[in-house]
Amino acid sequence: MKILIAVDGSPYTAKAIKHVVAHLDWFRGEPELHLLHVKLPIPPGRSRAFLGEEAIKRYYDEEARDALTSAEKLLRKHELPYVASYKVGEVAEEIRDYAKKHKIDMIVMGSHGHGALQNLVMGSIATKVLACTSVPVLIVR
Repeated sequence: MKILIAVDGSPYTAKAIKHVVAHLDWFRGEPELHLLHVKLPIPPGRSRAFLGEEAIKRYYDEEARDALTSAEKLLRKHELPYVASYKVGEVAEEIRDYAKKHKIDMIVMGSHGHGALQNLVMGSIATKVLACTSVPVLIVR
């Protein structure tokens, strides 16, 4: 089974990973774990032109590394292999596209994240992922 864990570096991401690790017995054999961090793009315009593409690329790399580090540490602690990557774009759509491209069987994500605006019951990104994908989504609170 291929499992995509959406990673944003928040405490809810850690809970989602711990939940998967605690329930590995739900799956036949060891699942193939994918960690994905998605960063919203810096809008085009003067600020982007002023910063330059190389600085923007470094920014995305650093943000992804920061978000993925604790998730990777948790999986290494349990000696679980994983694939880690990041994308730049609209978060829910990038998660959906990654799941489709890699034939993911289940998406796991925290109920809330680092987003500036959060819904009261469930984060807006989790809501959008549920709406745009046909892959089963496990939301961990």
